[in-house]
Amino acid sequence: MKISEIIAAIETVAPLRLQESYDNSGLQTGHPDQETTGAVLCVDATEEILLEAERKGCNLVISHHPLLFHGVKCVSGRNRPERVLEMAIRMGITIYSSHTAMDSSPAGISRRMAAMIDLRDVEVLVPQSPGSNEGLGAVGNLSQPVPTDEFLQTIKSTFGCKVLRVSAGFRPDAIGRVALCGGSAGEFVPEAIAAGAQVYITADCKHNHFLDHSHRILLVDAGHFETEECSKQIFLDILTEKFPNFAVWKSETEQNPIIYL
Repeated sequence: MKISEIIAAIETVAPLRLQESYDNSGLQTGHPDQETTGAVLCVDATEEILLEAERKGCNLVISHHPLLFHGVKCVSGRNRPERVLEMAIRMGITIYSSHTAMDSSPAGISRRMAAMIDLRDVEVLVPQSPGSNEGLGAVGNLSQPVPTDEFLQTIKSTFGCKVLRVSAGFRPDAIGRVALCGGSAGEFVPEAIAAGAQVYITADCKHNHFLDHSHRILLVDAGHFETEECSKQIFLDILTEKFPNFAVWKSETEQNPIIYL
């Protein structure tokens, strides 16, 4: 089986036309016409991921975050992308990334997050065009209202959060309607409020996101890695359904690059 067939399966779910203009989803390095020996799935491509792929006999790494997000004018090992790019070329490992293309897919990150906490009547939070089912974030309803403290504990356990950063203002007794967006999406707080959500779950929220909106909605920063780690399971589901005998692993070495003391 060629690497191009694996890429085509992912792009059936998350076509590159869905990515944001600033993004670099797609092939990062390598040769899609090569036969694949297996794939390792991760959030971020690192040297450790490449070594894991080599140990497993895999010549393909599929990541959520693009290895090459900014332009590269030389490869001299000055930073992680340059080191990983050089290492991947030397090892003959292809790297493919599905970032905001997967974020905006109806079967992507935010919809998976919504399913993980059993939201009903789920809609896209920020559609790519009016009436579209494609776009960033999701909003939906719990089957019945849940006390706020209990809901926050569910978020921690479901997404493996060591801590939550939670706004100190608006705090409803119970949560019934939820908006969320995996990764860094604090800018969509107004959309969450407009959608009638009592809580908005995302990551990388700035001081002013809390300051400006905490009187109208419960803002929960659950962590970037934590809210996007489900990307590995999405990739796994796509590939095992399409290619039941394909050798594919969620990375066993990848860890959250942030620890909490």
